[in-house]
Amino acid sequence: MLQELMISTCKKAMAVFVAFTTILGTTTTSAFAGSSGDGSATPIQHIVIIFQENVSFDHYFATYPYAMNPPGEPAFHAATRTPNVNGLTFGLLTSNPNLNPLNLAGAGNPFRLDRSQAATNDQDHDYMPEQLAFDSGLMDLFPLNTGTAGPPPGTPPQATTTGLVMGYYDGNTVTALWNYAQHFAMSDNSYDTNFGPSSPGAINLVSGQTNGVIQSLNGTGNVVDDGSGGLTLNSDADPVGDTCSTSSGNTVQLGGTNIGDLLNQAGLTWGFFEGGFNLGLTNSNGTTGCSRSTTSAITNTKKADYIPHHQPFQYYVTTANPTHTRPSSVASIGHQGDAANHQYDILDFFAAVKAGNFPAVSFLKAPGFEDGHAGYSDPIDEQNFVVGVINFLETTREWEHTAVVIAYDDSDGWYDHQMSPIVNSSKAADDALSGPGACGSGATALAGVASGTTHAQGRCGYGPRLPLLVISPWAKHDFVDHTITDQSSIIHFIEDNWLGGKRIGQGSFDTIANSLVQMFDFNQDPSQRQLFLDPATGEVIHAGH
Repeated sequence: MLQELMISTCKKAMAVFVAFTTILGTTTTSAFAGSSGDGSATPIQHIVIIFQENVSFDHYFATYPYAMNPPGEPAFHAATRTPNVNGLTFGLLTSNPNLNPLNLAGAGNPFRLDRSQAATNDQDHDYMPEQLAFDSGLMDLFPLNTGTAGPPPGTPPQATTTGLVMGYYDGNTVTALWNYAQHFAMSDNSYDTNFGPSSPGAINLVSGQTNGVIQSLNGTGNVVDDGSGGLTLNSDADPVGDTCSTSSGNTVQLGGTNIGDLLNQAGLTWGFFEGGFNLGLTNSNGTTGCSRSTTSAITNTKKADYIPHHQPFQYYVTTANPTHTRPSSVASIGHQGDAANHQYDILDFFAAVKAGNFPAVSFLKAPGFEDGHAGYSDPIDEQNFVVGVINFLETTREWEHTAVVIAYDDSDGWYDHQMSPIVNSSKAADDALSGPGACGSGATALAGVASGTTHAQGRCGYGPRLPLLVISPWAKHDFVDHTITDQSSIIHFIEDNWLGGKRIGQGSFDTIANSLVQMFDFNQDPSQRQLFLDPATGEVIHAGH
């Protein structure tokens, strides 16, 4: 159903982009001169965070803006004066530290994966292996610690070893993201808030804080004891109480505050919209309930649409919707007091926006097969989802006051050459960044949410470098931001734009994070700032400036 909606939306976008050029040519907008008047501090009245899975910066942008452009693949040609990024230089491509013989058969240089190799195996992206791969900042032990052998088949032979972790795509496969980067703003200095997999990344997105576990059922394999009565989540565990959570594995619940709580206190509309959350629908393959699933034509893998440990608000009592209760109406979506408690299906986002009920803050999570996670998803399926969402938003009257942020939950362990800043030291058995049981040696201590915790352990960070893009009529054009940011920078921007700079606190990284505001220019004319792309190829259909 979602795929049919996306296809319909994209076809409409292709058909009407010429009409939009005419319509927008008659539109005038005053330059930003203060508050928008709707409670936001900037002209951004709606922010949409598309939160994808498992990509390091170098995995998608290693050679940006230079693509190989072989025959038969979508082409990307950089515009004149397109800025370079902190990617893989000639030396890193030809004499890489991961030639280290300790990597055994996987030792090798980075190599290009072409479009026919979009389906790959998942790499190891656990908390400790990622730190070991960094090797105290030498960044030279990725195949040994996070590498998983192919598929895909093909050249070089390294792809069939743990050296697959050194593979990267260019603008012939992740074409849409390269086009968004060229026409809008991207960062080459943004990081996972902590090391580790999906659940910590998702929770950092909404609270900047993975300490404060108040329940850990069926074991404690995914949490770290800080020695002061506090527990930190540093691995994947399903949320306690979610009807789709595993019945036998470790499940956890967190206390403390998240950005949803702050938005509720301010009376603002918001929602988390995830594929498969509506358990009453049946997919075309007959699957329904928690088992709703889709098989990717690229990976040939059947994957659940809804993945409980990708839904961060389900970990908190205040913002959970454990039984996936449906909203009382389309008009109630995003509003406080509705039984859905701000947790919805991805289809509800499209329905609400089309009905003129566009929440101020929207978090979008694609159905599993389109979330970009190697092993069951891929860059091409991911592109179809991302482009479908943005093409849809560009056809709405609210586009002129909207910002889309594309961000990721973790790196999947894929190679990235940039050592991350250590902003929070940790000394737990799972740490290994600067030595056995050690991450840093006296970096900033962040208080934990648990009573008595003065420095939560199991929060080594920042973690690996991740892609981050801002697509908006107000985004800077063809801009690369070098400001250090992390996942909690997104909530920092939300707090500044709608909440007067109020912070979550309680050890949240939002207190030390930089904002995303430097990726915008609120003195420019936002009219005619659209970029319609082909969801299949990522190539430009129409660009307006």
